[in-house]
Amino acid sequence: EAELAHGRVGMLAAAGFLVQEKFHPLFNADGGPAIEQIPKLPPIMWPLIAIGIGACESYRISVGWSNPSEPNHVFQKLRPEYVPGDIGFDPLGLKPSDPEEFRTMQTKELQNGRLAMIAAFGFMIQEGVTGQTWGTALGRPDF
Repeated sequence: EAELAHGRVGMLAAAGFLVQEKFHPLFNADGGPAIEQIPKLPPIMWPLIAIGIGACESYRISVGWSNPSEPNHVFQKLRPEYVPGDIGFDPLGLKPSDPEEFRTMQTKELQNGRLAMIAAFGFMIQEGVTGQTWGTALGRPDF
């Protein structure tokens, strides 16, 4: 469960590093290392981001974890019918109906998530060491 969630965040982060140099939907401080863009967010964005993350996590907890007021509750007990990583959100209908195909898709997602976490970490290290974005560090400022 945790690795799937962190892998999904890693995939978004890796894609974000590639896009953030030229486009940012939240504000107009495009360009420069991501660590320098975060403090440039408008002050209203901080509570909105916190509320958005909290809402997503609350929904995930309500879908996957058992009620702590149930008898014989064990800390962090998952519901018996819950499949890790599957909270029922599939607006494009990409989830396979066959359980074996779903398991294969989950394995691929784990593998891609692990790679994305390493890639995002590499982007962060590179920006921290050079103080430049990946495109600038590669000598491609027009990318």
